[in-house]
Amino acid sequence: MGAVVALDHLLGARTVWRGGAVPAAAVAVQPSGHAGLDARLPQGGWPDSALTEILLPCDGVGELALLLPTLARLTQAGQRVVLVAPPYRVHAPAWAQAGVALPRLQVVQADPRDAAWAAEQCLRSAACAAVLCWPLQADDRALRRLQVAAETGQCLGFAFRDARHARNPSPAALRVQLEAGTRQVRVLKCRGGLAPAHAIALVS
Repeated sequence: MGAVVALDHLLGARTVWRGGAVPAAAVAVQPSGHAGLDARLPQGGWPDSALTEILLPCDGVGELALLLPTLARLTQAGQRVVLVAPPYRVHAPAWAQAGVALPRLQVVQADPRDAAWAAEQCLRSAACAAVLCWPLQADDRALRRLQVAAETGQCLGFAFRDARHARNPSPAALRVQLEAGTRQVRVLKCRGGLAPAHAIALVS
């Protein structure tokens, strides 16, 4: 007969997941800067100390505009934001015009093999308020590592991925999908409640 382990011990050690329970690290939130989105998310904004997966039908559908209000607020408060291996050159004047404090914005250049490792280290470091990454080949295990790293470093993690991955399960605390040409976002999964049934207009 196997050893008996107290359930309270397992729950306290976070060895097992208790259905319907919201981890303490996810209770705090960060406003997205989009009133309609915040109103529909169970916790009123981006889940803090967690990974948010942003699924895109193609590049350039407003994925950065979705995050700029949050990034501006964080950097203006003196906190560090890191972009890991962005697919395009960062146009600094546009970021500054959006309110991002450029001295608090850092870009890490890495090849695809090293980008996931770099993102994980930045998330885990406790030196960043938010980390943005664009993982090209990220399976469930790789995403779980990013989620755990965000929890460990108490950091906002954002992973931009192709919308074709929407059909696959993900350990991310929040999954949203941008709809091309509509300025709308659809919530596919959100920790702490049911995902809204309809797309949400992005109104700041």
